[in-house]
Amino acid sequence: MARLEGKIAIVTGAGSRADGIGNGRAAAIVFAREGATVLACDRDMEAVTGTQRMIEEEGGICEVFVGDVTSFSDNERMVQTALDKWGRVDILHNNVGIEGAGTILDTDEDAWDRVMDVNCKSMFLASKAAVPAMIAAGGGSIINVSSISAIRPRGLTPYTTSKGAVLALSRAMAIDHAAEGIRVNAVLPGPVYTPHVWAGGMTDELRARRKNASPLKKEGTAWDVAYAALFFASDESRWVTGVEMCVDGGVTISSPAR
Repeated sequence: MARLEGKIAIVTGAGSRADGIGNGRAAAIVFAREGATVLACDRDMEAVTGTQRMIEEEGGICEVFVGDVTSFSDNERMVQTALDKWGRVDILHNNVGIEGAGTILDTDEDAWDRVMDVNCKSMFLASKAAVPAMIAAGGGSIINVSSISAIRPRGLTPYTTSKGAVLALSRAMAIDHAAEGIRVNAVLPGPVYTPHVWAGGMTDELRARRKNASPLKKEGTAWDVAYAALFFASDESRWVTGVEMCVDGGVTISSPAR
């Protein structure tokens, strides 16, 4: 039996550029390959229907929801869409995020609020909408995508702060909802190569430097992040909650001096 057979999964940020594979798209595809019925959610209709097409071409089941996860009403509609179609929600994969560079001195208030809204508040709102449905289903799994920047700052203070807040939120929810059978865990990607990265003007030199920063000397991809999320989504992690998994090729355990 597939690892997510019979489960209903909501994946936010499930779109990606063109036919590229970003973290959300990879998770949606991997979940569907493992038997889940997927509600792929994104603000960009073209991007998320691309994910749906990829899943359906492989024989998976995927429906699309277009909305803004920084809006609680949109999150409520997202969860209600899953309930109306399939009657339950078992998995919520909170994947939405944006960059936020600079220090506190060169970050204005509006930019700060935007990063915090997209990277952390969205996960609070999506979870707030989904948890009652999970309670009704007898439990579930929430996976929040943070970043190794949360534990290894690198000149992206708004981003680092928002991703650190995701870790605190994940631990708090893990305690709050354990008695209801809901597990909450966080995935912390390292410098993976995704469409978002190459669209930002990644050079071959910088790409090689990022790869070699890993003790494994391998380049991470969205598939690596998706398979970590798959473990947390599956019953194989039934006794795991409040955990933070770095998916970074060992970057966070290496010393810059080495």
